[in-house]
Amino acid sequence: MRYAYGVTSALLLGGAALSLATGFPAGAQVAQNDAQQMQNVVPRAGAPASFADLTQQLAPAVVNISTRQRVRVEAQQNPFAGTPFADLFGGGGGQPGQGDQQTPQTREAQSLGSGFIISADGYVVTNNHVITADGQGEVESITVTMPDGAEFPAKLAGRDAASDLAVLKITSTKPLPFVKFGDSRNAKVGDWVIAIGNPFGLGGTVTAGIISAVYRSTGSGSAYDRYLQTDASINRGNSGGPMFDMKGQVIGINNAIFSPTGGSVGIGFAIPAETAAPIVERLKSGQTIDRGYLGVRIQPLNEDLADSLGIPHNRGEFVQAVEPGKGAAQAGIQPGDVVLRVAGKDVSPEQTLSFIVANTAPGARIPIELVRDGKRMTLTATVGKRPSEEELAQQQNFGQDNGQQDDQFNKPPKQQGQGLAERALGLSVLPMTPNIARQLGVPDSTKGLVVSVVDASSDAGAKGLQRGDIVLSANYRDVATVADLEAAIRAAQGANRNAVLLRVQRRGQPAIYMPLRLR
Repeated sequence: MRYAYGVTSALLLGGAALSLATGFPAGAQVAQNDAQQMQNVVPRAGAPASFADLTQQLAPAVVNISTRQRVRVEAQQNPFAGTPFADLFGGGGGQPGQGDQQTPQTREAQSLGSGFIISADGYVVTNNHVITADGQGEVESITVTMPDGAEFPAKLAGRDAASDLAVLKITSTKPLPFVKFGDSRNAKVGDWVIAIGNPFGLGGTVTAGIISAVYRSTGSGSAYDRYLQTDASINRGNSGGPMFDMKGQVIGINNAIFSPTGGSVGIGFAIPAETAAPIVERLKSGQTIDRGYLGVRIQPLNEDLADSLGIPHNRGEFVQAVEPGKGAAQAGIQPGDVVLRVAGKDVSPEQTLSFIVANTAPGARIPIELVRDGKRMTLTATVGKRPSEEELAQQQNFGQDNGQQDDQFNKPPKQQGQGLAERALGLSVLPMTPNIARQLGVPDSTKGLVVSVVDASSDAGAKGLQRGDIVLSANYRDVATVADLEAAIRAAQGANRNAVLLRVQRRGQPAIYMPLRLR
């Protein structure tokens, strides 16, 4: 089971704030409705009094999946290596002075998950991460266990890391029970669902709940960050198990949870059937999954970014970086652009740019509507082929370094009073010079302002801006002097904006855009 930490507290606090903001109990408003309106909120006939009959029909097709892995572990360094005592304390010591050349060690490991049979001839669907080895490990065998305890060795028919789906094949002398995919596009918030799986290795376990949200984005930025959210209890080991509607059809594949403890807190996520079913069919036949790719690094248009740009919230995505030579760069998309629509579809938290492009065939030409420096424009891009997840991981060097930047330039003398940048942003800056540029490891020709002091209580401090960072621009205008930065701040204040958008470069990393709130 995959876990997403960090936003859990924020979601809980957000919910508490919403409850307080209403000012009255939820039932108070309902009480104002007349009798005719009240009839509309009574549960329709057929609401389940029990899930027993449905479970009895479905459970035989839900299986447990276990893997046996061989995981490589680091050998313990012999502290007596190269001395006459090496052999006395374990680990061949080699020749004196040569160090301890130990043979790499491995250990056996196991993993547990869930899955479901989709055909009488034994095709089984699960999550890719259920049958993937940890770290440098290698999966030696996969076993599928039926509810009656019968075990079958499984072969991998196909896997897809991007969607986190995998298809296994088992062989039986008799037809196997199976279930079918339903249409998750018909799922509505409040619909009943049941989940069957193998939490914590306990065996077949049934939980029930409702659909809490449809097309929920968790903020991971992946091509398939679009889930059905449920409050049905899902825990470690439920991964790959089915989520059923009341017709007994699979409308989701349990995949991840939000949890501060590793256990269920009522926020679980399932891959929608409309996403999974076509991929599963291709994996069954051994086909590869080709996806679209533009070559941009994007960021949700959060409140700070929107305020710094003076545009509405929760619509569009912000381009942080553009990969040279790819579709976006060839179309003329630039860092700092805000993409509003792609191929005629609005870009939103429920329908991200990554999702739209990934589900576009490579080679297709698509219009992209964006805002650049306050001006709307439309560009046309040719969609490329998305690299593998391994290749993408190797390319991702955009993360911020949480380590402290070494003090490699002389701190300017303390000035009397505070300038506008210090008062409004909590930053002390000084113009770049060739000497400072060399000390920071950037070309002598680099133009910008160097951060010398950051107020830890400011938004800049909270977002990790630190001494030695280089401010290249403010609100898309190059800044070479302190006066340039102060002019950008005044312009933002005059336009009643609550933030300023800086482009910042840190040593050894590409430049990124960072909105800073004014104070």
